Amino acid sequence: MSNFNDIYGQEGIKTHLQDAIEKNQVSHAYIFNGGDGIGKMMMAQILAKTLQCESQGVNPCNSCASCKQADSGNHPDIHYITHEKPAIISVDEVRNQLVSDIQIKPYSSKHKIYIMDDAQKMNVQAQNAILKTIEEPPAYGIIILLTTNANSLLETIRSRCVVLDFKPVSENLVKQYLSDHCNLLGSKADFAAAFAQGKIGRAKDAAQSDVFAGLSEEVFKICRHVRELTLPEVFSAAKDAVAYKATMDDFLDLFAMWFRDVLIFKSTWDTNRLIFKSDVSVIRDQAEHTTYNGLNDILEAIDKVKVRLKANVTFELALELLYMTIRENM
Repeated sequence: MSNFNDIYGQEGIKTHLQDAIEKNQVSHAYIFNGGDGIGKMMMAQILAKTLQCESQGVNPCNSCASCKQADSGNHPDIHYITHEKPAIISVDEVRNQLVSDIQIKPYSSKHKIYIMDDAQKMNVQAQNAILKTIEEPPAYGIIILLTTNANSLLETIRSRCVVLDFKPVSENLVKQYLSDHCNLLGSKADFAAAFAQGKIGRAKDAAQSDVFAGLSEEVFKICRHVRELTLPEVFSAAKDAVAYKATMDDFLDLFAMWFRDVLIFKSTWDTNRLIFKSDVSVIRDQAEHTTYNGLNDILEAIDKVKVRLKANVTFELALELLYMTIRENM
């Protein structure tokens, strides 16, 4: 059960949507644009629930039959577009789940709402298939496209949608969310908030996900002992890390956080500014044995891994090169 008041930050977007609801000027198509974990899905779900709510207010009542169906994920007139292949939303999936289905009138509500996550994964054929529906939607149809890169969508689609850009929120607001909803305070909250980079969903995963906990432990084990790794151990560690390929960005961002701590400590010798205060002895030792240029080389190497992976370099090879760069500079 939630409403617009439960969304931390994104005040401009909340105001825009609630004003549109109040004035009966809701668009037939939206693009919610922003990074993963920034709150696009929650905003879309609350918008959909509010539009279908029997109270017809600017916030869902959370008690009517429609709101209960929305909260359970079983609302007959709120549809989530799914796709089988992780990297692609195909034209058949768009046609079957949206283009054809939207022609059927709503089952029980005023609107028929479609939410497509990762809309940037639509291939050109899929985008062309959805274009005519966005150009000439039925009066009851509303399409919400969630994307990490609105520019990957056809200009003809973007020009026919209301594009709302989600911005990272302040670190203090992330900490407030973690305190209010995850009962997380102190160093754990500091770590999750720093890792989140202004994305509350990402902070929540960092605070609660067992998968993330395992990922973090793997990264920090390497960070703490990288100077001692032999070449065979480097290759073995890179091979083991392939298990985390699906969370590549998280994996690399954790490395960057660690070595930024080393750089900050080397520059200031102030432990209060560290994220990894419990590892201060290791960080101090690494700061003493690494130059400023070496630390900058390491941080640049982490960024290069992301570029190499987009250029289809194998994950294992990219990590081998990263680990070698870290060893050479320490």
